[in-house]
Amino acid sequence: MEALIAEAKGKRLDSLALTDINCTAGVFPFMRAAQKAGIHPVIGIDFRNGVQQQYIGLAQNQEGFFELNKHLSEHLTRKREFKSKAPAFENSFVIYPFSEKAFPLRENEYVGVHPAQLNKVLNSPWYRRKEKLVLLQPATFSSKLEFNAHRLLRSMDLNTLLSKLPASEQADPTDQFYSYADLIARCENHSYLLVNAQKLLEQCQFSFYFQAVKNRRDILGSDWEDFDFLRQETFKGALNRYPNFSPKISERIDKELELIRQKGFVSYFLINYDIVTFAQHRNFYHVGRGSGANSIVAYCLGITDVDPIELDLYFERFINLYRENPPDFDIDFSWTDRDEVTDYIFRKYNGKQEEHVALLGSYSTFQYNSMLRELGKVFGLPKTDIESLIHHADKEGYEPDQFGKLIIKYSKVLHDMPSHLTIHACGILISHKPIHYYTATDMPPKGFPLAHIDMHTAEDIGLHKFDILSQRGLGHIKSALEIIYQNQGIQVDIREVEKFKTDPKIKEHLRTGHTIGAFYVESPAMRMLLAKMKADTYLELVAASSIIRPGVARSGMMREYILRHISEDRRNQAHPVMKDIMPETYGIMVYQEDVIKVAHYFAGLSLGEADVLRRGMSGKSRSKDEFQRVKDQFFENCKKLGREEKVAAEVWHQIESFAGYSFAKGHSASFAVESYQSLYLKAYFPLEFMVGVINNFGGFYHTEFYVHELRMNGADIQAPHLNESEYLTRITGKTVFLGFIHMKYLEKATVEKLLSERRANGPFLGLADFVARVEIGLEQLLILIRMTCFRFTGKTKQELLWEAHFLQNKRKAVVSTNELFRSATTEISFGKKPPQVPELDETDIRQDILDQIDILEFPLDSPFYLVKDQSVRGIKAREMTQYLGKQVMILGYLVTVKYTRTVKGDVMNFGTFLDRDGDWIDTVHFPPVVKKYPFKGRAIYRIEGKVVEEFGFYSIEVDKLERMAYWNAAD
Repeated sequence: MEALIAEAKGKRLDSLALTDINCTAGVFPFMRAAQKAGIHPVIGIDFRNGVQQQYIGLAQNQEGFFELNKHLSEHLTRKREFKSKAPAFENSFVIYPFSEKAFPLRENEYVGVHPAQLNKVLNSPWYRRKEKLVLLQPATFSSKLEFNAHRLLRSMDLNTLLSKLPASEQADPTDQFYSYADLIARCENHSYLLVNAQKLLEQCQFSFYFQAVKNRRDILGSDWEDFDFLRQETFKGALNRYPNFSPKISERIDKELELIRQKGFVSYFLINYDIVTFAQHRNFYHVGRGSGANSIVAYCLGITDVDPIELDLYFERFINLYRENPPDFDIDFSWTDRDEVTDYIFRKYNGKQEEHVALLGSYSTFQYNSMLRELGKVFGLPKTDIESLIHHADKEGYEPDQFGKLIIKYSKVLHDMPSHLTIHACGILISHKPIHYYTATDMPPKGFPLAHIDMHTAEDIGLHKFDILSQRGLGHIKSALEIIYQNQGIQVDIREVEKFKTDPKIKEHLRTGHTIGAFYVESPAMRMLLAKMKADTYLELVAASSIIRPGVARSGMMREYILRHISEDRRNQAHPVMKDIMPETYGIMVYQEDVIKVAHYFAGLSLGEADVLRRGMSGKSRSKDEFQRVKDQFFENCKKLGREEKVAAEVWHQIESFAGYSFAKGHSASFAVESYQSLYLKAYFPLEFMVGVINNFGGFYHTEFYVHELRMNGADIQAPHLNESEYLTRITGKTVFLGFIHMKYLEKATVEKLLSERRANGPFLGLADFVARVEIGLEQLLILIRMTCFRFTGKTKQELLWEAHFLQNKRKAVVSTNELFRSATTEISFGKKPPQVPELDETDIRQDILDQIDILEFPLDSPFYLVKDQSVRGIKAREMTQYLGKQVMILGYLVTVKYTRTVKGDVMNFGTFLDRDGDWIDTVHFPPVVKKYPFKGRAIYRIEGKVVEEFGFYSIEVDKLERMAYWNAAD
């Protein structure tokens, strides 16, 4: 947008109209940039059906922008084409494309003449109505480069070769910026066109006050009623949250409430309160996080479960007089519940006549590598040439041909340009005035209106989003509670978090990193951190939840934190001022608010300046100039305060390294609460909990390793079973039957028919009975057999496969009926007598494992059976402590690999494996080893290296990595 305005400024234009095609996303950034440059901005929309322009609408004022947005939205929502005649707008001008035939015009309607059409005006009937003609000079490009880029994008959109792009499907190459003098010269005999256009633009006065909050302002009818209700509900909740209610708590509540009132955030809190209240009535679990988790008002209202008094949360991170936007509330729901919550918000807060609610928009952008591929197609390159170009494009010494050079050049030009409108991950807008005063809306498949503006524009105009997210962790908990009740008849109160914080079993799980399946604390890096810290308290888990973020590690402070955590001598080395500012974290910046604290207390910045710094580090700063000014002020203040230059530079480096990648403390605490809930279920109901994790998917690990956890906790794991399994995995006692959902080749329709028939007419008696009752193709039947779903028949897999082919060849149409007298010996008629199957050998267990890997994508039996050379053994993971500092060899089944880079930019890996006994192995692969011995997919590896230990955590520094050869049926 800045380039557009700079171009207009360079041409000495004093008015400019933005009329994007069927879109209003750029309106407010355009207005800001134009006003800053002293250019009069005019807002409009170019209404088109495909490339065919129907008319342009120009807003005379805010009401005009509203009616244009509403008109566009109605057509986009209903997928209707625009008529050639515009509706009777009351506050907008309409400009129709020039036509040699005259047609009736309303008072506010005009005809636009493109400079290329000037020679047609004199002989047209419009010449007698010159007062209705205006110059229409589109400014689509500023250079030949941009015109070429436009043609490439049009070719991509039409999926055609550039050489076959019709002229009718691209803009006119003369649609460029011209100076006012150039326009006068071009309209030498038609000066009235410029005069009329100028008059029209002058009548468009769309003024907009950016600073005012545009969110829904009142809930109960007036500001004072809203505030009175907020205060009442807060103190009611406080009595439940704090049995020992004290003046300190009351004072904190009053302080927050007054600031919330002063900043105009009362309705923002009440809407979030209403959302979680609805969720509670529906028995939906939620987690409230974000900077709003620092709020005692939010805690008392039940928006969050984080006590800011207990955690001594920094009040100014949550809200202060200098903060322009409301605190963030990220409210997580189970992925199974979020859509219902979203639907409630739209039903509750939309008006009867006008829409006030919309999903927040976002914009996908073109990326360099994908553009290489797409432009390769546009230029007509063969697939092999495109792949070669992608592989070699940025390699030193590569000399592409003529087409390759053009593709690389324009891929860079188009990189990061907007591609298409998408839905923001979680944002919902609720406006006081109808939403179309600020944006047009579309209707995506999700079924809710989607705003054209993104989060940066929405925030800039004072329209603050509500963040409604979904996560699998809450789904794990919800499902686990249901499964526990079904399997054991126990109802668990998962909200007893205070009890969980002191539970000895949970403490042991944390100390040892035994956290697989538990929300946010199950990754190899997190388990390693917990084990190194020997973390077993709530505050330590809160700290770990933020320390694990890349920013803290990048600044080198993760290791320093662990050192200070375990060593008093190391703690004493901290800078005294930093230690005074952050005593709980030993003088180390761990949380987002630490940026504000350090900027305020260490560098003497005001709270407003400190918040600018925090937002700038998080990529949310509106102004680079403003951020640079605060940075300069930081160092200037440090100098005045007598801070050593080296120390000030180091502190700034820490801020710069991690601020955009760290959590607010309240945010970390919210995650920690959910982690405790998961850990309680894992500690006391490990089987049911892990089944809940499996059925909700979305954990850090592949399903295989949650099945492994079940086995290690004593479960009897059963492959999918024709008469016992459901679509999802189920548990009865300690027996777990995997669900049919895990069989990747099995069609959902087959499963639905199978389950429907079984529920209607009882268990299947055998293969013949199944084939008679369920209409199924041979391919689907063979999948069930290969997965041993018919093992209850006592027949081998080979016998069943033979029988299946026979039955399918002889199958007659059989209508499923409830046969009251069918018994285990009954054979459904497929001829005069049932098939006689010859006796066949048992399947080799290794063939079963290969079938499991093919169908489930993981083995149920030990993958170590597949190792061709069974003489290779090595040490066990539990023996590593005996080999500290020594070279060892161990076999490991690969679980996951973390890829990272050294400070020099070289690739290094961290590996996680399982040994023969199912115990975990952690490995470190430095750059030379990564280059020489790369990972080659999920398999069993021979690992050679040295056993090392840090803070009590053992791992292997790998010298050599070799994928073991597997057995196959041909051997």
